Amino acid sequence: MQKARTLRELRDSGYRIRSVREEMRANLLAVLESGERILPGIIGFDETVIPELENAILAGHHIVLLGERGQAKSRILRGLVSLLDEWVPGVRGCPLNDNPEAPICKACRVRAEAEGDALEIEWIDRSRRYGEKLATPDVSMADLVGEVDPIKVAEGRYLEDEDTIHFGLIPRTNRGIFGINELPDLTEKVQVGLFNLMEEKDVQIKGYKIQLPLDFVLVASANPEDYTSRGRIITPLKDRFDVQVRTHYPRRIEDEIAIMEQELPELDRFDRPVHVADFIKEILAQLTFEARESSEVNQASGVSVRATINNYESVLSNAEKRAIRVGENEIVPRISDLHSVHASMNGKIEVEYAAEESTADDIVDRLLDRAVLAVFDRRVSVDDLGSVVEHFESGWGAEVGDELRSEDYADGVKHIPGLRDAIYKLGPIESPGFIAAASEFVFEGLHLKEKLNRTRERGRTSYGI
Repeated sequence: MQKARTLRELRDSGYRIRSVREEMRANLLAVLESGERILPGIIGFDETVIPELENAILAGHHIVLLGERGQAKSRILRGLVSLLDEWVPGVRGCPLNDNPEAPICKACRVRAEAEGDALEIEWIDRSRRYGEKLATPDVSMADLVGEVDPIKVAEGRYLEDEDTIHFGLIPRTNRGIFGINELPDLTEKVQVGLFNLMEEKDVQIKGYKIQLPLDFVLVASANPEDYTSRGRIITPLKDRFDVQVRTHYPRRIEDEIAIMEQELPELDRFDRPVHVADFIKEILAQLTFEARESSEVNQASGVSVRATINNYESVLSNAEKRAIRVGENEIVPRISDLHSVHASMNGKIEVEYAAEESTADDIVDRLLDRAVLAVFDRRVSVDDLGSVVEHFESGWGAEVGDELRSEDYADGVKHIPGLRDAIYKLGPIESPGFIAAASEFVFEGLHLKEKLNRTRERGRTSYGI
């Protein structure tokens, strides 16, 4: 079918041109029948968002995704392209991807009438049938729909001639999917032009009304606060969207961790393997969960999954610096590396007005303490650490820090009764790096359970009674 180069060859091949909605519906049904899932890489939505999206696609609906920042809305918009046919035939050279059997632009209609079955065809890849625009107040109708081209007017064409129009992004995504991020940020004038294009299939350009029976599916994203009668969305446009699908943050720690690991970029660590204990990953995910529930953090703006990803990257970077400085051959993050999340976390949270007397660093410290304590409670029983506490009560202490070599923790494991058993319960002892990370976790957990005192000075942390 891809070898057809004229309308006659296309018809002789038996190929049937489908609308965008028919394409997406048929391809979705094929995915469902095969037992596969749509939108691979989207984690945590299998029982909530995905079923609603599937219903909307099967019904041929325009879709708006409502959710706070960092909820994979843009990724979902772009992922829907996979439900388009890989190749479709179009009129060769047409900026609107015109259907050769029913062209809509004037130039192609003239060509179709003159050339008949000899009309030339090109095959259009589905990546060319996706358009996207980030909505900002300066986006105009010219950007989205089109504008009169003064050069074409200067060449002698009349202003009301359709040939004078330079089409915008949406017409150039004809027979495809167009995504708009942060839809309510468009001005009211542009929003009016959009719902005309969606329903009445006509637009006005410089006072000249033209019919544009475009075949496209509009998908948009918006913050729930803005997508209300009190927000910045006009009611007629809201009514044109057939469904609203509510996204959300991961509801399970496991999903947050899976996203964090999936999004970590591959970097050249110069032959130093990275080993991250499960409890460290869990603490980083729990930190974000704590922020999303904290009264000190503005929940209307949300706390993005990007916070977890960036915190993970920061902690790994701090551990990598230590490995280089002290000459270790593995990268293993510890509790003492968690201070590095301040820089990455501070920009991801908005402090509530009532909590403004606290600095962002103070709030992150409190969130970190709560995250470590929550993970410690899930993984360790204080009753099993009685001998460790007794060791400190007898006057001994321990010093940790993000500049100490992992081997420096070995003496503690030898001389602190019960510590080795606690470390074994956190994971198999495979390396000095894991021993150091697990030792710090036990000490910090006992401090947060008010069993040990903690003193910080010059990058070192001391635990004792």
